Amino acid sequence: MSWRRLVLLLALTLPAGARADLVYVLNSGEASISVLDAATRTERSRIPVLREPHHLVVTPDGSQLLVADSGGNEVFFLDPATGTVLRRAPISNPYHLEFSPDGRFLVIASLRRGQVDVLDARTLELVHRFRPGDKPSHIAFSPDSRMVYVTIQGDGKVAAFDLEGMVQSWTVPVGPEPAGIIWHRGQLLIGIMGSTHFVALDPASQAVKPAFTLGRGAHTIYPAPDGRALYATSRVDSRIAEIDPETLAVRRWWAIPGGPDCLTFDTQGRVWMTLRWSGRIAVLDPVADRWETARVGRSPHGIFYKALGRGADFALAMPGATSGTRPLLSPMPGRPAAAPPAAPGLVPGSIPLAPPALPASLRRAP
Repeated sequence: MSWRRLVLLLALTLPAGARADLVYVLNSGEASISVLDAATRTERSRIPVLREPHHLVVTPDGSQLLVADSGGNEVFFLDPATGTVLRRAPISNPYHLEFSPDGRFLVIASLRRGQVDVLDARTLELVHRFRPGDKPSHIAFSPDSRMVYVTIQGDGKVAAFDLEGMVQSWTVPVGPEPAGIIWHRGQLLIGIMGSTHFVALDPASQAVKPAFTLGRGAHTIYPAPDGRALYATSRVDSRIAEIDPETLAVRRWWAIPGGPDCLTFDTQGRVWMTLRWSGRIAVLDPVADRWETARVGRSPHGIFYKALGRGADFALAMPGATSGTRPLLSPMPGRPAAAPPAAPGLVPGSIPLAPPALPASLRRAP
């Protein structure tokens, strides 16, 4: 018996409370979902979908994991504790999707069809369809759930929609190919994928200013569940950075080959990420200052960590921990802070010509 099958057999025979946590990875290039054992980082199962899954989101109560198959025009509903497909629903080109903080709406950004759909979160009935421009990409909400903001990648803009009146409120240019967006302490932070930086957008005045520079293909930004850091990615220059949530200064960054894309977090404070161009995921331990990789399917995109053992409720402890676009209002209590990081010389508005040499502890796994 191979060691992989032995690990799987042992995991399945353990009591439910002792089973390893799960990690879900969407293989957009293989029309599948890899379900990983988080302890061994080996694949426990692979769930087939239709054509091209990209993003995923957990329901506000944590009971279901929604996987958006944009090419197949369907959303798959999974039990996140087991990976069982509970049901499927036809949805028009679901690329990025998010629940409003109050749980009333599910908003779908359709990259290919140029539409933003507002659905009733309970029935999935279409409430309103907006057509704001070319390639609606990523979604963020205001904390009161009144406004939803969407990056319009093809037009280089951000559009704001009022969910009370179901009207488009404004559209603002922010830079070429805006992608990831979050609400953070009264402003919107946006990755400018066609450039090297992130911008901050004031939703009240619509003023746009540089936030920090990271590298080519500046893509997405996520709050850590403990609220003590933000993590941002650069797909082209293959970097992930730890950002100070107060000052937006880049504290430190890591060069991880393969194009870091979407992120999720485990109960130990480690950052799990998909490496879009290498068919791998990486797991970064910011405290130990080291990372490792594991193989998954082709072009992995969305990723979600499901804790099943001790601390399994951490992802639902505060708004925002389950989704990269919903912000944490304050640090999660009772979790130790990481050691003060050493700055690598990367500051807002600047970027070195070449990344610094990697410390010996940062090894790429075979």
